[in-house]
Amino acid sequence: MQPNANTQSNRPSEVTPTIRHTVPWRVTSVTALADARLHVTFVDGTAGEVDMQAFLRSPKLDGTVFEPLRDPTVFAQAEVVLGAVQWPTGADIAPDAMYDVIKEHGCWVLD
Repeated sequence: MQPNANTQSNRPSEVTPTIRHTVPWRVTSVTALADARLHVTFVDGTAGEVDMQAFLRSPKLDGTVFEPLRDPTVFAQAEVVLGAVQWPTGADIAPDAMYDVIKEHGCWVLD
């Protein structure tokens, strides 16, 4: 049985192009470290740490999506989602700001 024109036109594309990041600040990997720190690598190979200890101690975070990150188990769930670091709580951190500081200093300390 040969496919007819109708079957062919309704068939989804078999090749999905790979997304290629064109900006250097897209995160490609993240590893949660001890003491509320992250090791991140960006699409251009830049790598460094994000220190969130002081940030997570702030009472301003009470009741926000960042508050659960005070629990090391939750903090360790950091993952890369669409080029940014994100947690299941909905918290995320700006990859462009993180990139600029890490590129210059090797470490971004949030306070």
